[in-house]
Amino acid sequence: MTPHDYVRHDATSLAALIARGDVTAREVLECAIACADKADPALHAIVHRLDAAARDQAASVPNGPFSGVPFLVKDTGTPVAGAPMTSGSLLFAGTRSEADSTLVARYRAAGLVLMGKTNTPELGLSFTTEPLAQGPSRNPWDLTRSPGGSSGGSTAAVAAGIVPMAHASDGAGSIRVPAAHCGLFGFKPSRMRNPVGPVMGEGLAGLSSAHCVSRSVRDSAALLDASAGAEPGDPYAAPRAARSFLAETQQDPPRLRIGVSTKVPTGTALDPCCTEAIFRAARHCEALGHIVEEASLDYDAEALKAAWRTIAGVNAALGVRAQLAAHPELSAETGLEPVNRAWMAQAAEISAFAYAEAINEIRRAGRRTGRSFARFDVFLTPCTSSPAPRLGELACIDDDVDAFYDRFWAHGPFTAIYNANGCPAMTVPMGFSPEGLPVGAHFGAALGQDGILFALAAQIERVQPWSFDIPFARVLAGTGA
Repeated sequence: MTPHDYVRHDATSLAALIARGDVTAREVLECAIACADKADPALHAIVHRLDAAARDQAASVPNGPFSGVPFLVKDTGTPVAGAPMTSGSLLFAGTRSEADSTLVARYRAAGLVLMGKTNTPELGLSFTTEPLAQGPSRNPWDLTRSPGGSSGGSTAAVAAGIVPMAHASDGAGSIRVPAAHCGLFGFKPSRMRNPVGPVMGEGLAGLSSAHCVSRSVRDSAALLDASAGAEPGDPYAAPRAARSFLAETQQDPPRLRIGVSTKVPTGTALDPCCTEAIFRAARHCEALGHIVEEASLDYDAEALKAAWRTIAGVNAALGVRAQLAAHPELSAETGLEPVNRAWMAQAAEISAFAYAEAINEIRRAGRRTGRSFARFDVFLTPCTSSPAPRLGELACIDDDVDAFYDRFWAHGPFTAIYNANGCPAMTVPMGFSPEGLPVGAHFGAALGQDGILFALAAQIERVQPWSFDIPFARVLAGTGA
């Protein structure tokens, strides 16, 4: 197998080639390593290479749905035994994980070969991946642009063809936003569909969910089949799926009632190309036989914005405090970026009453949007307020938390409600801006209805497949820029 062959496959087809004996897991891995060697100096998607461990793993992979397929894990919140986990921060430089998380153990059992950890903004608290400690990741469609965040490194690597899918996590849109910016399928499962243990009880008070970014819908569905399910000690679990998610992709969904809106909940600006992408998505859904009506989720967007800042800040500050307690030689003054140092200082002053009220606010949002889903099966909105921003536009080099947070939220004002209510949501590629940058459409369904979204995404993919032929993939394949 050559890189030219390798980049033409999704994870499912690579696994099939390996299972038939057409290629070996080691040959596939060497293609992935060669692609990383060629692309990553420009992209800076992978911050910790695990080539030697991956070669050892490829020599004896378990029999699973993705046996021998190369894979990358985001460098925050998800431990990989023996690998660094720096969370994009100097404060955590040198930190290594002692054991796999439950999710990583399930990835290994599925046969995935873990070849590296991907770049993330410091503490995962941004919609752009530009950590000062590790440097910015770049968008394969335009190297002057951000791939998004916080799963920007994973998304850039998949969009460039280094791996066919990669782990990502999502506390406010961090799977879906970068997927929209890089022309990929990004799926955030229902709350606790995937495990977060064995040490952590829940992520960001239940706001955060982990899964992947991928080129194809079937890869995402099959991976969730392999990784989903409760583990001992979970405080709660997602509703049980009626059947496998891969099976959901293999037939059309029933006729759906879809509410569509391009109104920004917080009243900030929306690029016309994002509006047009949603009109295009709505037309596709109508042509597929679904009922499309103008409607939006009912919740207090400003209250949610304030609650998320409190919950994310306090949880991040808790991790920072634990690191400083374990390593007295470290300092927040030198270890954190100015904006996060200021945010963590503010979070340290938040009272227990204020934190409890923030939790109550996201639960109120969940109750109100739950009633919205009594009338509609799916809601359709833009994913972001613009295509991929230029590097530096969303980053922050000072300590003005208010200005940074307003820019952050204005860029992805549609996504965090699905973290608050725990419902599944996804980004589906929906064409390009006039500058040739990918634009995504954002769909969400009621809690536990992940299967409806997979079925709808696969139906859209069948009638309007998104291309694997991206500029960086052509470079990797040796066919020119």
